[in-house]
Amino acid sequence: MKVIRLILGKLILLLNAVFSPKPQQRSDDEQQRINKELESLSLYQFESCPFCVKVRRAAKKMNLPLETVDAKQPDHEQALISGGGKRKVPCLRVENEAGDVTWMYESNDIIQYLEQRFA
Repeated sequence: MKVIRLILGKLILLLNAVFSPKPQQRSDDEQQRINKELESLSLYQFESCPFCVKVRRAAKKMNLPLETVDAKQPDHEQALISGGGKRKVPCLRVENEAGDVTWMYESNDIIQYLEQRFA
C-alpha cells in the first residue's frame, strides 16, 4: 500500500508541475498589499496529498504565495495537533489582527475562504 501511495503521490506532483495554472495578474501595489495580508496565513500540508495540491493550485491561480508548512515534521505536526485539534491536512492557520488563531480544515472551505478574501 505504501508503494502505491508513493507512486500516486509522485504522479500527482508530476502532473501538477506539467499542468501548473497561470497566476492572476495584479498591479505591484495590489500584490504587495495581498502579500502583506498573507503573512498571517500558513498552510499546513503534505507535499503529495491530493487535497493539499488542490489548495496550492488554487492559491497559485489566485497569485497567493502562501507560506506552506510540512505537517510531517514533528514540531509542525505538534503545532497542528495542539492548535487545530487534529492531524489532518490541508489546514489553513489564520491569525487575525488581535492575535486570535483559527484553524480551517477541508480543501473546499480553504479555497472558498481565499477566493472571498483575495479574489
